[in-house]
Amino acid sequence: MLTIYGHPLSSYSQKVLIALYEIGVPFTFRQVDLGDEADREVMASIEPMGLMPGLKDTARGVILSQSSVIIEYVDLHYPGELRLLPEEPDLTLFVRQWDRFFDFQIMQVTQRLVDARLFMEKATEEPIAIFARERLERAYAALDHHLRDREWVAEQFGLADCAAAPSLFYAGILNPFHGYPALSAYFERLLARPSFHRARTEALPCLKYFPFPELIPARFLT
Repeated sequence: MLTIYGHPLSSYSQKVLIALYEIGVPFTFRQVDLGDEADREVMASIEPMGLMPGLKDTARGVILSQSSVIIEYVDLHYPGELRLLPEEPDLTLFVRQWDRFFDFQIMQVTQRLVDARLFMEKATEEPIAIFARERLERAYAALDHHLRDREWVAEQFGLADCAAAPSLFYAGILNPFHGYPALSAYFERLLARPSFHRARTEALPCLKYFPFPELIPARFLT
């Protein structure tokens, strides 16, 4: 009934996959190659900018995009034993706040480093990298403070942690968590989470396309 459109290397696709593995709902994963015109047309029919991921629910006649919206939809209509958003409204706002933090303050900033390497002149890359790394350091400090005496971002593993796992994975490759013990310990817990381990394992054949191969730790390659 559910089809997810995305790519294993995409952080936002991984975010959705982690959530669905946690919920335990059956789905089909449709891998999308944005270098292929037909696949670009498929994504454009789902998301206005043609960006991954997307969801089609044929049983309910629903098409959605945006990773957080997809996760909330599945958590609402196909709930598992573990709920990824609390039922209490104020707690839900707290989880959404941190979900946005990981998307905007970690992943989008990390994406600037990737885009500079892929699409910009070499002379432009370094100033962008300096700016992005400074932003990441500020975000790391805020996270390290928040995560002291916490196992997960909120009271239990949820939406924000699904966002945290892939965003910190890529950010940590480009700007490691040196000097942030609480953040480092949290990331190790994410790495050990079966849902994230599965998503990472599925992405391994594509990791060779990551534009900073020299920075990938050896333990991430197996």
